[in-house]
Amino acid sequence: MSNTQVETVTSGADKFKLVAAVLLLVGALVAFYALSAKGGLVQWGALLALLAAALLAFFTSESGKSLIAYGQDSVRETRKVVWPAPKEAMQMTGYVFAFVVVMALFLWLTDKTLEWVLYDLILGWRR
Repeated sequence: MSNTQVETVTSGADKFKLVAAVLLLVGALVAFYALSAKGGLVQWGALLALLAAALLAFFTSESGKSLIAYGQDSVRETRKVVWPAPKEAMQMTGYVFAFVVVMALFLWLTDKTLEWVLYDLILGWRR
């Protein structure tokens, strides 16, 4: 059993930042559609400005900071992976393709054999 802890938003400032981020996101969508008569530049400008403000509010909260830390940890762990050499990768890809072809032939042969046994031998249906 894993010993993971669930973090909840406890500080008032964090709750305010998250609520502000959600309200800014909703405001961005409302502004985009409400400003459709003003032209595309104003419409898209308002959308992008409010989305940037929402992202700023989210990433300054503890939830946003922990998301950034998680992303950084993921990148750090990805760099630790020992990737195969190009020659080895091509060989393994070839093995996978060969296995798929062999399995496809096996399943086709099994299907045709069962079809022959059931329809021709047992039921006597000739096509």
